[in-house]
Amino acid sequence: MNAPNPNADARYVIGVDVGTGSARAGIFDAAGNMAATAKQDITLYRESGAIVEQSSSEIWRAVCHAVREALAQAAIAPESVAGISFDATCSLVVLGEGGKPLAVGPSENAERDIVVWMDHRAVEQAERINATGHAVLKYVGGRISPEMETPKLLWLLENRPQVFGAAWQFFDLTDFLTWRATGDLSRSVCTVTCKWTYLAHEKRWDDGYFRTIGLGALADEGFERIGQRVVEPGTRLGDGLTADAAAELGLVAGTPVGAGVIDAHAGGIGTVGAQGDPEACLAYVFGTSSCTMTTTAEPVFVPGVWGPYFSAMVPEAWLNEGGQSVAGAAIERLLAMHPAAADAERRAKETGQSLPGLLAGIAAESCGSLSEAVKLADGLHIVPEFLGNRAPFADPHARAVIAGLGMDTGLDSLVALYVAGVCSIGYGLRQIIEVQAQAGAPIERVMISGGAGRLDLVRQLLADATGKPVLATQADEPVLLGAAMLGAVAGTLFHDVRSAMSGMARVKDTYAPDAGVAALHDSRYRAFAQLQRCAREIRGE
Repeated sequence: MNAPNPNADARYVIGVDVGTGSARAGIFDAAGNMAATAKQDITLYRESGAIVEQSSSEIWRAVCHAVREALAQAAIAPESVAGISFDATCSLVVLGEGGKPLAVGPSENAERDIVVWMDHRAVEQAERINATGHAVLKYVGGRISPEMETPKLLWLLENRPQVFGAAWQFFDLTDFLTWRATGDLSRSVCTVTCKWTYLAHEKRWDDGYFRTIGLGALADEGFERIGQRVVEPGTRLGDGLTADAAAELGLVAGTPVGAGVIDAHAGGIGTVGAQGDPEACLAYVFGTSSCTMTTTAEPVFVPGVWGPYFSAMVPEAWLNEGGQSVAGAAIERLLAMHPAAADAERRAKETGQSLPGLLAGIAAESCGSLSEAVKLADGLHIVPEFLGNRAPFADPHARAVIAGLGMDTGLDSLVALYVAGVCSIGYGLRQIIEVQAQAGAPIERVMISGGAGRLDLVRQLLADATGKPVLATQADEPVLLGAAMLGAVAGTLFHDVRSAMSGMARVKDTYAPDAGVAALHDSRYRAFAQLQRCAREIRGE
């Protein structure tokens, strides 16, 4: 059924999104209209050795603050909330007995109990795991990433054995949040399948994999510390919000809580069902990093692209997941390198804009159309792999390349750098689309979400760079909407996730590729791939 239940009138659902830099809460009605949203920043701790950490205690406080603030803005009674769910980055939370945080790094600060998704301390462990050639790796594109959890767990065992031994539970951040809200230790099939090597299509962990890579202790325990009960996203957990969690969130005890998903997958849930055919769509979440998610009826194995994962986003369907480790962050890094960036940043703030927003506006004004803006980047080519290539090469050692940079220091050259950077993100997306199509997973359109993808110029350049229409949904916050959909399922406003997807999302804008610049983008795409190859050759690969 695609319509909400009759008792859905005047009922609301809450989606909570914990990204890399903030916790956000959104309140939606049963038709997918947003009533309010609120945000609270969270701290990111960086150390040498590619260490990036956070605090689960701080994140929970930020979540509670955001939910309370959103409730106040919406001016709705807590009793009118039918359900709540969470999404978060695929970061590793390590807790001792009683939920006590444990220090995961050399700071020895127990509050820093999260190894963040972008933390690359486990590159060596990932390479050793990949060298085993274990059959489980077939379901992560052939190579596991240091962003995933088993390399990080192996790093903990080898470098902080006392912490590994003292750990009561190892959570993906999303599952930590649902546990903190309900006391239920169930894990989401999304988190453990996509980041922990759970075989959802067989409903099991692979003992042999854990023993082969050196994590046999987890198998010996029957996987008690990483999840013995795995449930579909949107499944109602426990008895709903505990009394303590409800008091902290400003909600009613017993409010239904749905099993959550990874943040990017929430963006997919919030977008790909808008036209009723998720298998034809690639969900593209363009935030600090980017994530691509493609749905297929049967499993498709794509070298260098994660998956196929069963039922990890769209129920009873397979998912291939790619993307880049930095996307919006790559644009920020590029702009920060330019001499004119500081003055442009001040100008942007004076006019109430972001720096990318200012530059996009200047680019649009100087060209006959949004598509013509690509000509501003003439001769400037970028491969934005500052933190490696997530897909389709699964190469954590890859690094950024800039070719054609001159001595110009003015605003025009900053705009050109921005345009070239956005186009380069588009070429990386095109590369993934083409590799997947060759393997048997073609797509017809791109459904975009994420903060870095909100500007019209960005969406049009991505459409032109990929040759695929880019569609934006009506929801300004599709990631929050995706999480809220899971709360709606838990609260029985919808019968299942597919019904919620089609009932709460609608397409608002379509950005069609401009044939007039197709040849130019083809040429620039060839240069992009050539620079990638050259970089690999220089590194001796």
